[in-house]
Amino acid sequence: MNLPFSVEQFFSVFEQYHQAVWPMPIALNLLGIVAVFLAFRKTRELNRSIAAILSFFWFWIGIAYHFAFFTAINPAAYAFATLFVIQGILFMMFGVFKKRLSFGFKLNAYGITGALLILYAMVIYPLLGYALGHDYPRTPTFGLPCPTTIFTFGLLLWTDVKVPKVVLIIPFLWSIIGFMAAVNLGVLQDIGLLVAGLVGTTLVMLRDRQSLKTAGETQR
Repeated sequence: MNLPFSVEQFFSVFEQYHQAVWPMPIALNLLGIVAVFLAFRKTRELNRSIAAILSFFWFWIGIAYHFAFFTAINPAAYAFATLFVIQGILFMMFGVFKKRLSFGFKLNAYGITGALLILYAMVIYPLLGYALGHDYPRTPTFGLPCPTTIFTFGLLLWTDVKVPKVVLIIPFLWSIIGFMAAVNLGVLQDIGLLVAGLVGTTLVMLRDRQSLKTAGETQR
């Protein structure tokens, strides 16, 4: 995969971003923790808060990372910024205004897989990055595209109503795009991104299909 920038330029963008937005990375991690906590409380209004946090993450990445920094070395980042902003709008529309996203941890295969993805995104991902020699601030942190996409799939696996399929499209696409680029750049922790995209999308769709089938049988 031919990239329009060097490895040095790629990691320098992370450095510039972190220096410019500090202490926002801490706030983003705290927001992630809040979203997880709210998912265990499970009320209608808190569902809207979780969706709003996810929406903010995707808006933030699209504008504050892709548009403000990544476009300096990659023209494709304008398209990436647009996609992330669209995803933020989707979470706002379906989760906050239409209230069609309902979150709540359940002790089953979907809930456990979601928890593992969230743990990977917030804890294991940065530890792997450090082990691979990607020291802060020249490293992707939570609140940037790849770990946040993994986190998003984790929370979507905690939903207990059918997820609108359009909500899955951009995170799935990014799991492939981000993985392909990351492998070439030595960000091996993003192998988890591809796993999250494939497993998360498959499980959400499988769960929703089973729920519809069960609902149909109940109505007979």
